[in-house]
Amino acid sequence: MKLYPVIHEYFKLDGGAMFGVVPKTIWQRTNPADEDNLIDMATRSLLIDTGDRLILIDTGLGNKQSEKFFGYYKPRRVNELDTTLEKLGYSRDDITDVVMTHLHFDHCGGSVVRDEEGCLKPAFPNARYWTNEPHWEWAVHPNRRERASFLPENFVPLREAGVLEFIPVPDEGNMLGSTDLKMDFLFLKGHTDNQMLPVIRYGDKTIVFMGDLIPTAGHIPLPYIMGYDVRPLETLREKEAFLNEAADKGYYLFLEHDPQIEVCTVKHTDKGVRLDRTFKLSDIL
Repeated sequence: MKLYPVIHEYFKLDGGAMFGVVPKTIWQRTNPADEDNLIDMATRSLLIDTGDRLILIDTGLGNKQSEKFFGYYKPRRVNELDTTLEKLGYSRDDITDVVMTHLHFDHCGGSVVRDEEGCLKPAFPNARYWTNEPHWEWAVHPNRRERASFLPENFVPLREAGVLEFIPVPDEGNMLGSTDLKMDFLFLKGHTDNQMLPVIRYGDKTIVFMGDLIPTAGHIPLPYIMGYDVRPLETLREKEAFLNEAADKGYYLFLEHDPQIEVCTVKHTDKGVRLDRTFKLSDIL
């Protein structure tokens, strides 16, 4: 198995929204804000070559939306995906599976592209796209709080193209094995209903793709929960359980949104679980 990090773009989000009830005087120590109170974010995917599959986890913002829409988020496009694929001897046609942790626009916007005729089509023509049925229903019938985050053009064309697959959700919201994709999934309901975080076993290491449970290293302390979360107290419970297990077992946390840190570990302290060490993904492989 080979693993590669991929940056799609850097963008900005409101710092207050990203840290909820935590005061700016505290969160800006780790995530400094600009004059508009916006903090830097990244969309970092994980590309996995299993030997018989080429899997991409999440796809960034994409480029389909209007100039006005992107004006809110000020993206600075990097689009390392095509460059990375070319350097590694792959192309978009080689990607067999796209795992979408959830269907918010900054996680699946690049799953669908607009062709020269303006038609929407899957961005990876030979891939199956993976979500889960409860989250799909949640996204296609959005609540008013999340409606602006679920953009139908980012995922409805996948079902219309017949490339959408559902991963079964476990009864107890625990770990679920997926032998076809050679990874497990942690299903969570705090940020949005049935967000699914991939858990990759690499030799003796466990690497967890953090999605929006812990978007940046600055979000590790338990109360640092995004204002976007639909069930913040559930997030609190999920974070506490996960971080204790991660500290006990030495998990490596792959950070999707941290603009600088790719991977980190956590440790127990007298103040609770806190950041331990930081790495480039290549450092631990």
